[in-house]
Amino acid sequence: MAAKILIVTGDAAESLEVLYPYQRLREEGYEVHIAAPSRKKLRFVVHDFEDGFDTYTEKPGYTWPADLAFAEVDPAEYAALVIPGGRAPEYLRNDPEVQRILTAFGAADKPVAQICHGPLITAAVGALGGRRVTAYPALAPDMKAAGADFEDAEAVVDGTLVSARAWPDHSAWMREFLTVLRSKAPLS
Repeated sequence: MAAKILIVTGDAAESLEVLYPYQRLREEGYEVHIAAPSRKKLRFVVHDFEDGFDTYTEKPGYTWPADLAFAEVDPAEYAALVIPGGRAPEYLRNDPEVQRILTAFGAADKPVAQICHGPLITAAVGALGGRRVTAYPALAPDMKAAGADFEDAEAVVDGTLVSARAWPDHSAWMREFLTVLRSKAPLS
């Protein structure tokens, strides 16, 4: 049986940041489950960078069903965790079930991949103190306030924690995450 990977997300997550790791990890041979506040069809968004805008723009994205609710997640069943960005982390970081899941992964030192605004969740559970991370660059002050050493780079690896800035960094992010994952949760 393939090792299982958990993605925690919700409505307004960035489409590419959920579906790229979902497909890439399945392609690699892992079983991937998406958890959300409840079992429902999630509505993702597309964040893009357009000339003339001071920040990214947001448009409706794909819809995708959640496999299970956060309350149904047993972290012991999963080899690793993926935390996509978008706006979802802004509200998910306050969810006690998400905090329970993140705390369990941190305590077990399991691989965690976070991207864009995803590190807001790891910051909320106090898991970034003394760690090297990257995130969407506008979050640099948040990462520093959480006690992290912020690096503006495609992918930053600190032990089992792999972070990236945003979807343009997917290739570097997944390449580094798969290196960590293969060492901690080999498929065979």
